[in-house]
Amino acid sequence: MEHPSNLQLRKLVGVGNYQLGQGIGSVLFNRRVRVECSRKTGRVRHIYDRGRLIGTLRPKDGYLALTPHAANIILSKVKHPPNVVVVQIEVSDAIKAGGDVFAKHIVRADRDLRAGEEVIVTDEEGLLLGVGAATLSGWEMCAFKRGVAVKLRKGLDEIELAASEASWML
Repeated sequence: MEHPSNLQLRKLVGVGNYQLGQGIGSVLFNRRVRVECSRKTGRVRHIYDRGRLIGTLRPKDGYLALTPHAANIILSKVKHPPNVVVVQIEVSDAIKAGGDVFAKHIVRADRDLRAGEEVIVTDEEGLLLGVGAATLSGWEMCAFKRGVAVKLRKGLDEIELAASEASWML
């Protein structure tokens, strides 16, 4: 891992701003991040903040796949964070365990969300539950009462379980 070049950093900030909204790229990516590049192509693949993965640049489309750590950074530093889906508190444990988000459990969603975009899933109290990809638009998430609205990539319990297993093995 190494610090990004000026060009790499500008590209990361640009992708973050384009994908998540103006200013988010600067919140996530700064001089302290480190990048890991593909051995074959030399392109940035993984971005780390203080040793913790904050995102992966998908080779297929060049977009960011966020991690819960990146979601925490955004939630803590942005007053009205974009791409947030809020779910009922009753289903928060199932979602933290890695379960998908169903439309009937959504309290509110960012109306500008489009299907396929990265989303941050929180409960009604604002606690982070996980990150994933929207399968419906923000408007549809609020209007529909059936179907999967967000395919969760990582729930918080999955992260904590992996960390405890890793520490147990050491």
